[in-house]
Amino acid sequence: MTTSETTDFDTRYGSETRTVTLRVNGKDVTREVPTRTTLADFLRDDLDLVSVHLGCEHGVCGCCTVLLDGGSVRSCLMLAVQAQGHEIETVESLSADQNNLHPIQEAFAEEQGLQCGFCTPAMVLRTKEILADGQERTDDEVRHEISGILCRCTGYQNIINAVQNAGRKLRCGASGGCCGGDEAKGS
Repeated sequence: MTTSETTDFDTRYGSETRTVTLRVNGKDVTREVPTRTTLADFLRDDLDLVSVHLGCEHGVCGCCTVLLDGGSVRSCLMLAVQAQGHEIETVESLSADQNNLHPIQEAFAEEQGLQCGFCTPAMVLRTKEILADGQERTDDEVRHEISGILCRCTGYQNIINAVQNAGRKLRCGASGGCCGGDEAKGS
C-alpha cells in the first residue's frame, strides 16, 4: 500500500486505537491497539505468543483457539478490544520449563498426539477446558469435544488417546495410580 492508499484506507475504515487491559497467562497487560486488531494478531504480534496459530482466519479450523476466562474462543474472530478485562490463556501458560511439562503436555508427547504440531496448542488448550470438570469421558465424547479443531495429519486417535491419558493424569496424579495406570489405557 502506498502512503495515499493507507490514508484512504484509514479515512474509510478508521485507524482508531484503544487502550486495553487484560490478563494474559497470569500477567496483567496494558497496550494501545488499533480497534480492528484481532486477538490472534495482538497475541502473536504485540505479545510474541506464537503458539497462537493462524490457519484459515475465518474461525473454521480452530488452530487459533485460546482460552478466554477458561472457555475456548477463536482468536482470529475476536477483536483484541473485546478481551478488555478478561483472562486469556495460551499454551505458553501451561509450562515455561521444557523439563517440567504440564500433565496435558506430557500426555500429548507420550501418546504421539503432536504430529506436525500446527493444531497442538489449540488441542492442548481445548483439552484443558474439557478436563477442567474432572469427569471421565468416553472416546466418542472426546471426539465430539475436539471436533471444532481440525488436524491435518491424523485420524485423531492419538489425540483422543492423549486427552484420555491427560484426564487420568489430572484426576489421579502423574503416576495414574488411582485409575489403574497403563491398564486403564484401553477404556
